[in-house]
Amino acid sequence: MRVLVTGGAGFIGSNLVRRLLADGDEVVVIDDLSTGYAHNLAGLPVQFVEASILDQQALAAAASGVDAIAHLAALGSVPRSVKDPMASHHANATGTLMVLEAARREGAYVTAASSSSVYGSVPDLPRTEALPTRPMSPYAASKLATESYVLAYGTSYGLPTLPFRFFNVYGPRQAAGHVYAAVIPMFIDAALNGQPLPLNGDGQQSRDFTFVDTVTWVLANAIHRKVSSDVPVNLAIGANVTLLDLIAELEGQLGHNLQVEHRPERVGDVRASQSDPVLLRELFPDVPVVPFTEGLASTLAWFRSA
Repeated sequence: MRVLVTGGAGFIGSNLVRRLLADGDEVVVIDDLSTGYAHNLAGLPVQFVEASILDQQALAAAASGVDAIAHLAALGSVPRSVKDPMASHHANATGTLMVLEAARREGAYVTAASSSSVYGSVPDLPRTEALPTRPMSPYAASKLATESYVLAYGTSYGLPTLPFRFFNVYGPRQAAGHVYAAVIPMFIDAALNGQPLPLNGDGQQSRDFTFVDTVTWVLANAIHRKVSSDVPVNLAIGANVTLLDLIAELEGQLGHNLQVEHRPERVGDVRASQSDPVLLRELFPDVPVVPFTEGLASTLAWFRSA
């Protein structure tokens, strides 16, 4: 298959590119490198278009002749969206609409990344796809728009589509050295450099940490089988790990105690997040589950070797 990966120089995208290439697919990447890195694709036999998905001409060229699109390009981070909501909207909502138009012209299958943040303040755990959505940040609202557009194109144009709600994906190639870094790379980077771990809030926030290999396996399988759904699908394993649990596991794997710098809670952050992966397992019964301790060890090893 010929597959376009939007945001393919990013963390999840570059891991997906590697899996698709290993599966024998022809891969095209479009990425403006605003949050991705060219070195993530170094030496890989991909067609790389350095451009924004908001560049209609560049996007059309990248999508030409593709059988499927994995739409991962986005402007992530809740705090960044609180600071600049318009940028998140343009990249995540308008950008998705433009990717879907490109897919419609090509008759291509589309799988796209939404986020568990769309559940927002809904208190129920674990979270099923049938729960209401209550976004707490502009980022969450833009991701709700993302999945809504994907589903609407499936209904309106008969385009085979599948939006996934990602839950705290982690693993190799996840960037640490920036202000909007995710918590696991941020903690690992601080620990390896002998710095205090920046902990927002009391550490009892829980997350359904999902190893990137599980995510890319599901995405590749969805692409190859052209799996579609008329509802968004949670892409997570059903874990419930607090940030204090994460710190304790890091200490155990590193063999020493870690200092913590306590900071205030962040606006828009969800208190608890855990998926009920029943629908995921119905659609992908062979989905591989990587235990958190194993995934964290692999991620730590990658950071040490990077």
